[in-house]
Amino acid sequence: MKYTQLGKRGPMVSTMGFGSWGISGMDWGATDDEVSRRALHEALDMGATLIDTADNYGRGHSEKLVAEVLRERGGAKNAVIATKAGNDFYNAKSDDDEGYGPIKSNTDKDYIVFACEQSLKRLGVDCIDILQLHSPSTELLDRDDPWEALATLKQQGKIRHAGWSVQSFQETDQAFLLDRHHELVDVIQVRYNLLEREAEKVLFPKALEYGTGVIVRIPILFGFLAGKFHRETKFGEDDHRRFNLSPEKLQSYLERWEGMQDLYFRYPEQTKAQVSLRFCITHPACHTAIPGAKTFSQVRDNCAASDFGPLAADDVPPAN
Repeated sequence: MKYTQLGKRGPMVSTMGFGSWGISGMDWGATDDEVSRRALHEALDMGATLIDTADNYGRGHSEKLVAEVLRERGGAKNAVIATKAGNDFYNAKSDDDEGYGPIKSNTDKDYIVFACEQSLKRLGVDCIDILQLHSPSTELLDRDDPWEALATLKQQGKIRHAGWSVQSFQETDQAFLLDRHHELVDVIQVRYNLLEREAEKVLFPKALEYGTGVIVRIPILFGFLAGKFHRETKFGEDDHRRFNLSPEKLQSYLERWEGMQDLYFRYPEQTKAQVSLRFCITHPACHTAIPGAKTFSQVRDNCAASDFGPLAADDVPPAN
C-alpha cells in the first residue's frame, strides 16, 4: 500500500481507502454484518487507512460497524475516519410508522453540529478526522450556515479537518465555492472515474491551486468498471443501481467503455477494477480513491491497485 498527504493540510492516507456505503445494509441489496466486518478488517490489514462513511448510510449502521471493527483492533490507531453530515434522516419516519420517509438535505448550522455530535457517539471517538458536507445543492451551499458549522466544529475540536462532498455531476457549477471557502475546506470528495471526468475541467485545477485534498468516490462506477455488468444485468428492488445503472444508462456506458478496452489489454496481469482504480489516482489533483466493497475478495482486489501506482501518462485515454 502506498500513502500520500491528502492535500496541503490534510492527513497522510492510503491511496486506496475503503468506501463503506455498501456495508450499510441499505441501498446495495442484502448484506451480512459479519462479512462486512471481515471486509473492513481485511482493508486495514492490507494497509488501507482512510475509511469513508456517512451518518445516513444505513441510518447510522455503517458508522456503528466501523466503530465495532476499530474497537476489535484496539482503537483507531492509524485509521483516518471520514464521515459526512447534511442528509437528515432523524425525522424521516413515515406517517404510518411502518417505514421511513425520504431523507432530506439539511445544512442548517445547528443541524450539522447536532449530526456531528451523533456521529461522534456512534463512532466512539472524541474527534472526527474529516467531516464532509454531504453533497448539498448549490443553493444550500450559498448560505453561510454549513460553512459556519464546519468552522465552529473545528474550533471546538470536534473535527480535525473540514470537507465537502461535491454534488454529483455539479463539479463545474459548484467549483466557484472552492474560491470562497478554500481556507476552511481542507478536503473535497468528487465523483470521478474513467467515464465521468467533468471534474477535470474546472474543479481539479482549483484544487491544485489551493492545495485542497481530493478523495475520489465512485471510482469503479458502482462496479461497472470492474467488468461485472452487461446489457441484460438486472438489480434487485433494494439496490440503488436499479436507477443509477438503469438499462438506458448501462447501454450508454457500455457503448463508451467498449472503446476503452485497449487500456485493459496493456495491463494483462491486473484486473479491470485495478486498472480503473489506478486511473483515479493518476490525475495530479487526486490523492486517494474510496472504492466500495462488501466482501473480503473485493477488498483484496481493490487495495492491491495502490501497489501498482498511477497509470503511465501515455495510457490515460482522452476525455470524451
